[in-house]
This record gives sequence, structure tokens and C-alpha cells, in this order.
Amino acid sequence: QVQLVESGGGLVQAGGSLRLSCAASGRTFSTYTMAWFRQAPGKEREFVAAFRWRGSTTYADSVKGRFTISRDNAKNTVDLQMNSLKPEDTAVYYCAADRFYERPWDPQGYGHWGQGTQVTVSS
Repeated sequence: QVQLVESGGGLVQAGGSLRLSCAASGRTFSTYTMAWFRQAPGKEREFVAAFRWRGSTTYADSVKGRFTISRDNAKNTVDLQMNSLKPEDTAVYYCAADRFYERPWDPQGYGHWGQGTQVTVSS
């Protein structure tokens, strides 16, 4: 069973930066596709970025060029560096994981989720 714990959320002004981190338990981290999703009040959970177990990354169009996902398989962590933040980035951000998962944008296939961390961007 994989447990995920997010950290790094907070309040930032528009144009600022934040770095989120997700720490995972378990010994097979490198076999998991890791992703970040977010959910704003009254909206559905949406895909942000993913780092596939094979090594490639994918991003939502809304964050391309501003957000960068990275992972450290030795430390069992996946980070999300968020730059040029906008008020519309305000949401609870969730870390998700599933083994050998090949549809990283689809939340239905993730069996493991963190508790979420709040990101608030003020205008």
C-alpha cells in the first residue's frame, strides 16, 4: 500500500512561485506513474502534470511553460515547481500514484491519493 503526503502549499501573490512536494512510502516507487491534480471550489478535479514510470512527463495546457514536475526515485518524492502563478491556479493540489499507469491525465485510474495541500494565489 502506497501512502502519499503532500507539502509546500500556501498563499502567494500573482506572479510568484511555490514548490509542492509529495513523499511516497513503499519500495517500488520507480514503477509508479506520479501525478498532480487540483480541485478548485465548485469545480471538478483536473489534471495538472504527470511523470510517467517510464520517465516522460506530460502537462495540462493551462500550466505548460509555468509548472515543472520532477521526481527523485532514490528519495521517493515527486515535486511540482510552480512559477508565474495566477489567481486561477488557486485550488487544493493532490498527489496521485498508480503502478505502471499509462493514462496519467485520467484520475479514474489512480488508486493512491494524498490528502491535498491548499494553494492560494492572490491578485
